[in-house]
Amino acid sequence: MKLTAALLLAPLALVAAAPKPSTHVSYDGYKAYRIATGQDAASIKSKLAKFAAVQFNNFDFNPNQELDVAIAPTEIPAFEALGLKADVVSQDLGAEIAQEGSLGSYEKVSAQAVPSLSWFNTYHAYNDHITFFNDLQAAYPQNSETFTIGRSVQGRNIFGIHLWGSSGKGSKPAVYFHGTVHAREWITTKVVEYIAYQLLVGYSNDTVVTAILNNYDFYILPVVNPDGFVYSQTTDRLWRKNRQTRSISSCVGTDINRNWPYKWELPGGASTNPCSQTYKGLAAGDTPEIRALVNLTQTLANGRGIKLYIDWHSYGQYILLPYGYNCQVRAANHARQTSLASSVAAAIRRPYGSRFTYGPSCSTLYATTGSSTDYVTDVARSELAWTVELRPTSSSGNGFVLPASQILPSSIEQWEGMKYLFATM
Repeated sequence: MKLTAALLLAPLALVAAAPKPSTHVSYDGYKAYRIATGQDAASIKSKLAKFAAVQFNNFDFNPNQELDVAIAPTEIPAFEALGLKADVVSQDLGAEIAQEGSLGSYEKVSAQAVPSLSWFNTYHAYNDHITFFNDLQAAYPQNSETFTIGRSVQGRNIFGIHLWGSSGKGSKPAVYFHGTVHAREWITTKVVEYIAYQLLVGYSNDTVVTAILNNYDFYILPVVNPDGFVYSQTTDRLWRKNRQTRSISSCVGTDINRNWPYKWELPGGASTNPCSQTYKGLAAGDTPEIRALVNLTQTLANGRGIKLYIDWHSYGQYILLPYGYNCQVRAANHARQTSLASSVAAAIRRPYGSRFTYGPSCSTLYATTGSSTDYVTDVARSELAWTVELRPTSSSGNGFVLPASQILPSSIEQWEGMKYLFATM
């Protein structure tokens, strides 16, 4: 696929949303637990099968031997009667969701005016994100353009912004970021938007930022799972997957970070159960969202190449390096990536003291197959390909939803880490 003028230059259009579902999922009274699975994961999995638990990490392949689950209030006594080694990490998920705050409103700014930083004070609806990017680009038309790479299952645009420096667009290696692969991870949307904002506002005003944009072309996509994102805002705050239906099951959705066409076929890092949070799909790349991302990835790889790719997620505070599909395999430049990750973690820590763990994805967190960073490393040949898991740590509360008051601090600390990385990679 070529990034044609029609693809890149057309303003981001607002796509009519799918009909609003009639039932809103309430998490009032749900308790969240962290279960120490130890060496008895199979037995615990069997015990949990009777509960309608919301699962938050990859059950079978977590080297930390922990599982985070949310349990409905009516099932809490039966769950606690199991006597599992479990810590309560949220007394009431519904209350945490309420603390997150309502979606903010966004009014278009006047022509060529820079949007206000107040954008980062609240979370926003999908169409507002399109408007924000259109407004941001309109303020800097000489070195930015909006684009779409395709559409989701329900026909929503997968949109982004392309930024460049003095050499003109498409003349430098790519830095390629995207967020909201998993619908409930709203903080990722805001963090990648903050990075785009700082790059544009700082260009010609900050020597460090100017040098960064003169050295790289940036492609930043804040919401690559728009249907799931909208569903998480209108119906089920903790929805993770896309909204693709399958004839083989009444369960909805595919985990699009288990659907990339590389190492997809391997067992152990995804699920073949359509009801699972990590369902991989029926075939590699059989989701429209991943087809669009693969096309963009190959376009960038075949152009000036990809210098840096980051797939932004939450939560846990990790910088994850290749690979996810095998805990023993390391990237050819593993030592270099580890050194950079260590320094980026130190830069992130400076503003607020947040500590990020870094290391290979599989051995540091858990196994993943059909994942983005493995594809971008081995197929697209990106020099650096990371997953960043944002605030908070897995040992603190508010992991499932992050209050809006933490949007700016989370964004600021990541910007510090990225400025260091852009200048030294």
